[in-house]
Amino acid sequence: MRTSRISRDTSNIVATLATSRRQRPLRQPRAGANAATRDSALTALEAGAVTRYGHRESESAGDNDEDQDSGSELSSVPEDSGSEGGETKASRKRKRGRAAPGKVKIEKEEISITAVASPKKTAGKPKKARRVPAKKTVADDGTVKIEPPPNWEEIYALTREMRNENAAPVDTMGCESLADGVATPRDQRFQTLIALMLSSQTKDTVTSVAIKGMQDNMPGGFNLESVLAIEPPALNAFINKVGFHNLKTKYIKQSAEILRDKWNSDIPDTIQGLTSLPGVGPKMAYLCMSAAWGRDEGIGVDVHVHRITNLWGWHKTDQPEKTRAALESWLPKDKWHDINNLLVGFGQTICLPVGRKCGDCKLADRGLCPSAVVTKSTKVKKEEKAVKLEVTDDGNIVEEGIVKMEGIEVKSEDVAGAIPDIEDLGKPPRRTRIKR
Repeated sequence: MRTSRISRDTSNIVATLATSRRQRPLRQPRAGANAATRDSALTALEAGAVTRYGHRESESAGDNDEDQDSGSELSSVPEDSGSEGGETKASRKRKRGRAAPGKVKIEKEEISITAVASPKKTAGKPKKARRVPAKKTVADDGTVKIEPPPNWEEIYALTREMRNENAAPVDTMGCESLADGVATPRDQRFQTLIALMLSSQTKDTVTSVAIKGMQDNMPGGFNLESVLAIEPPALNAFINKVGFHNLKTKYIKQSAEILRDKWNSDIPDTIQGLTSLPGVGPKMAYLCMSAAWGRDEGIGVDVHVHRITNLWGWHKTDQPEKTRAALESWLPKDKWHDINNLLVGFGQTICLPVGRKCGDCKLADRGLCPSAVVTKSTKVKKEEKAVKLEVTDDGNIVEEGIVKMEGIEVKSEDVAGAIPDIEDLGKPPRRTRIKR
């Protein structure tokens, strides 16, 4: 009697638990569902029924039909838990397959910048010339002979050819061309001397304007007598645009008095007489002798002649007077007057004191100038990538890349081995920058 009552109570408790578990539970995460399944399995084991998980749950339910007749309903517990897991998987599949609107994202990214070396020089291009100055040789009889630099005639001819192609300020505003053509020869010589005195440390354009102003506006005309009569402040006002105009005003007044007292109101016709005037040096004296008197007694070496002939390697001098002596030792005399105009114009147009245009020089192109600046070309390759991102209906991401390459050519100057400008002697070398 006692045993049957305990059995009935146990059956009622099991039936109540089975009924409550058949009701649909709330949605749980996968971990919670698994925990519920494990609890159900343990309850079934305690009751004496062995169940299975997953897809075998239906089979175990069929095998326990006989046990249901005896009043045990534990076999139905795993069915609900299994069906709940199936519903969870199905819902996840529906989420993953749900159609999503496509999106396009454009990204522009700079991938890399690489420097590509310039191509090697072609074999047909002439090599850079070496410095071969004039040589001094002594014969057996003791006579000294100066051998001119090699290829100097070709260099001179090509320079003249470039000068004829490019007009320079010295061609129209040089000191020897500023004298008034309608004035007397004596006044023309005086104007040439004054123009040379004003040209020191002054550009030809400024000197030309000053001379023209005195020719047009000076009382009594631009001659010796007018300069003697004018007051220093008034004379200074005519030349106040030139370099060192205060000092040159004093030199002009003093020279005018010397010409009146010692040279019969005319300019000297010798180098010694010209260099005796205040502010007149050898360069001015030789140029004045050539332009005013028509006599070539020496080479007028200014900064352009001194600088360019050293760049060519004809000699290695540090003073204009040494350059003049070196040139006069071998240069034919018929070129003494022409070389100044030649190199001054060449220095104003192509072989500039700063920023020489070696790319436009025929001497550099033919390998005749040892100081020619070698130009290197560097190509910079710039790559850009445009990325297109697209989300498809099945959730996959498609990436399409479009690469764009752009080449930029940058020129740089390699000054290694080049002779510095005369103005830079004694100074540290200047750094060369890349122009884009």
